[in-house]
Amino acid sequence: MTFAAWIGREARAADRLDEGLATRWLATFDLARPRPPIMPQGIHFALCTPDAPTARLGEDGHPARDDSPDSFLPPFPMPRRMWASSKIAFHAPIAIGAVIERSSRVASVSEKEGGSGRLAFVDVEHVTHANGTVAVIETQTLVYRDAAAPDAALAPPPPGEGSFNPSAWDAHRVLTPDPRLLFRYSALTFNTHRIHYDAPYAQAIERYRGLVVHGPLTASLLLQLAARELGENRLRTFQFRGLSPAIADEALHLVMRAKDEGYELAAFADDGRQVTAASATV
Repeated sequence: MTFAAWIGREARAADRLDEGLATRWLATFDLARPRPPIMPQGIHFALCTPDAPTARLGEDGHPARDDSPDSFLPPFPMPRRMWASSKIAFHAPIAIGAVIERSSRVASVSEKEGGSGRLAFVDVEHVTHANGTVAVIETQTLVYRDAAAPDAALAPPPPGEGSFNPSAWDAHRVLTPDPRLLFRYSALTFNTHRIHYDAPYAQAIERYRGLVVHGPLTASLLLQLAARELGENRLRTFQFRGLSPAIADEALHLVMRAKDEGYELAAFADDGRQVTAASATV
């Protein structure tokens, strides 16, 4: 089956950044209410979220896919899905109370053989408007992989004997994402992927060592580090790429440093294993 027919498929969604959502987002990250009421960058992750009925969810918690005209994403036979990376352009801040419209388009579809088996990639371009003005343009890359073997080694490997050294970085924050934070982020983004809240499933079926920290959750924390260092809503572009899973209840080091072309950001595990690579411009 060829999946080229999915290129160009579009979907539209509407939302509102109301007081309740704003309050829950700020509470999740222990952030104060902004004055004026302009939300921090990253709030778009919680807007126009997936709304598939529960009966339409697959075994992993993602909306089921099929070959019907109504299926926005291709029905690859590979069952494991990951949010691999995003390239984000911030055009305008989003205020509390804004009316949100988002258009999404499948920009590309490709398949290849990797060291761990078959891989499929989908690039989805999201354009988010707030009160009729373009606020955020994001190209998100999704990766689909074959099912994990029942006896596959749990990923990532257990923590090694090394330790992360932040001395080469200009800014450093360390925190431990625990299941409460993961649950709240899943609720904010209406993300029902079971690797974030169902430890037996994450370990037995997808062969992760524990609950997996959401890629955009780590990205949100990096955006907050940039805001702490540079000021709110200062970034013009931000892109991030997942390199290795972050596991709940394990320390996560968030770092940032100036580069000639902007800023480099990253997240590391306590033993020095890199979790996320990111960059930004102002």
